[in-house]
Amino acid sequence: MVRTYQEELKNASKPGGFGGFLPGMKQIGNVAALPGIVGRSIGLPDVHSGYGFAIGNVAAFDMEDSTAVVSPGGVGFDINCGVRLLRTNLSEKDVLPVKEQLTQSLFDHIPVGVGSKGVIPMNARDLEEALEMGMDWSLREGYAWAEDKEHCEEYGRMLQADPSKVSMRAKKRGLPQLGTLGAGNHYAEIQVVDEIFDRGAASKMGVDRVGQVCVMIHSGSRGLGHQVATDALVAMEKAMKRDKIDTNDRQLACARIHSQEGQDYLKGMCAAANYAWVNRASMTFLSRQAFAKTFQCAPDDLDMQLIYDVSHNIAKVEEHMMDGKPRTLLVHRKGSTRAFPPHHPLIPVDYQLVGQPVLIGGTMGTCSYVLTGTEQGMKETFGSTCHGAGRALSRAKSRRNLDWHDILQELQAKGISIRVASPKLVMEEAPDSYKNVTDVVDTCQAAGISKKCIKLRPIAVIKG
Repeated sequence: MVRTYQEELKNASKPGGFGGFLPGMKQIGNVAALPGIVGRSIGLPDVHSGYGFAIGNVAAFDMEDSTAVVSPGGVGFDINCGVRLLRTNLSEKDVLPVKEQLTQSLFDHIPVGVGSKGVIPMNARDLEEALEMGMDWSLREGYAWAEDKEHCEEYGRMLQADPSKVSMRAKKRGLPQLGTLGAGNHYAEIQVVDEIFDRGAASKMGVDRVGQVCVMIHSGSRGLGHQVATDALVAMEKAMKRDKIDTNDRQLACARIHSQEGQDYLKGMCAAANYAWVNRASMTFLSRQAFAKTFQCAPDDLDMQLIYDVSHNIAKVEEHMMDGKPRTLLVHRKGSTRAFPPHHPLIPVDYQLVGQPVLIGGTMGTCSYVLTGTEQGMKETFGSTCHGAGRALSRAKSRRNLDWHDILQELQAKGISIRVASPKLVMEEAPDSYKNVTDVVDTCQAAGISKKCIKLRPIAVIKG
């Protein structure tokens, strides 16, 4: 990781330089000065600059401190952007003869791209219920399996959600987008197990061999979550003037946790998080349909079980030990993933002995990882680890420097099938735009905040 940091420093020092590392360090420092923060403002190995908080920043605030704040910048605009991983009983040799057909089927089933509209039937009343119920709505409507809910962070439902705190504009944006992938760094990938580091933990997840086929889905709360964040920033700027809250960066708009604005945001954020879980559950349903159509058998015959679903843009009330005493904290995780250790009460029974699965999505065409949480992570990072590779080039710089024809040809040369709604957006998400995900994951393991379990490589990519 020292090499990665040196490259970032060198790039940032050049005339017209690029790189988000140094601005990200400044943002981490600014967060450390927010009222009510507990312990450190933490930057993870995939850190780069973002809005307000750096992406890859973790910060916790004391719920019992009347001055402590909540900041939408510490969650991000794509509330509960996250990743889920499905296993199958298929091997790579089963998929290769029909790989193009399967990739096309997945692309046909899941709506992708900017402004894409969902195929899951939903009216205004359904949306209200989905915002409140999260994956319980998906389960009731037949879009999820009972086991899915068990293998989902927060069991796929934030109980504090209040749909009345989500504006009509946000609901209008979210209504047609349920069950859609979106664009940017979101994707659905067909992956194969490339390496197993911890066979005991992998077997608990139903992964027992190299070459086993999995499906990874990366998406969030779409336009609804973006609007919830935007609405809150406007309200909080006024609250900051009223309550005389000063910050080092105007992007760090915030409000006292127990103020009206703070509570309104948290309830609206929880509703947007529920929407994101329903969104990923809907795409899981569509993925199972695509596989069933291609292989002419039911999804449960293909053992398409959900391994886990993690969020990497969220703020949650959690209990942590500080100076030997339990403290109730509001933990902001932006571009970082919860990574709880074995025996933690908030992880599923299936994973009590091995720790929470942590899903680290790679960039387009590069490997992904499954990690597990550790006790060291609970002490050092409030039970958090990295979420991906982290950008090395800005989107604008990627568009200027890279050619989408070359990127698509490189993927095809690696044997990766790809379907994209907008080929020109491929430049922004090319592997060269990101840090090396293996370096990031290895650094997290070396720091003891998470442990490598499974390495996956893509054989097909679907993007917006």
